[in-house]
Amino acid sequence: MNIARWGARGSACLLSLVLAATAAAQSISVPRELPNLGKLRLELEAYHDCRGPHGCYAHDLNDETAIAIAELQRAVRMNRGGAKLAVVLDIDETSLSNYTELLRSDFGYNAQAWNQWVGEADAPAIPGTLRFYREAEKLGVAVFFITGRPESARAATEANLRRVGYTQWAGLTLRSADEANAPTTAYKSAARQRIVEAGYRIAVNVGDQMSDLRGTPQAEFSVKLSDPFYYIP
Repeated sequence: MNIARWGARGSACLLSLVLAATAAAQSISVPRELPNLGKLRLELEAYHDCRGPHGCYAHDLNDETAIAIAELQRAVRMNRGGAKLAVVLDIDETSLSNYTELLRSDFGYNAQAWNQWVGEADAPAIPGTLRFYREAEKLGVAVFFITGRPESARAATEANLRRVGYTQWAGLTLRSADEANAPTTAYKSAARQRIVEAGYRIAVNVGDQMSDLRGTPQAEFSVKLSDPFYYIP
């Protein structure tokens, strides 16, 4: 009986030693590091395609532009003094989607490839922003586009906007050669200032970067659209 008991204990000890050795062999030292770029790219694609744990890009954009539309309608209702109302729209990843080019470039930036893409004037509209634009038209509110694209891209930009449904506007501001190196917030603030000086009250400003919205003058209400694909300070 005692021999049987010690035999069972011996087997248990041996099993423990084997498990401990296996665990030691499988241990991995993992450094503290920034998020892996390859994994982030896969997550971006999953978010855009509305699969995976991070939500759905299209649904988020629809929710965000629904807020913009509601604020525009509120501004019109409250405009009892008859002021000239305006809205401001950014273009890239706000009015037009460049996801085809972003995916093709692996979410990097290649100036030559980007300029070729812009020149093709083939970017689709972002549906929620197009609905916002049409609501502004219906309500008689002036639409101004302010983009970081250079003045040399004006013809292609106008053609692309019109092709997808943005058929008219009160103003379209692109960067002049003198503004090429200006910080985005400063450049866009100056463009909004000119709108105010023309006698408009900016009711809503919609952009995908905080630099589209910061600075003075600001709109009465600003809406930041989701854009995890790139960052413009």
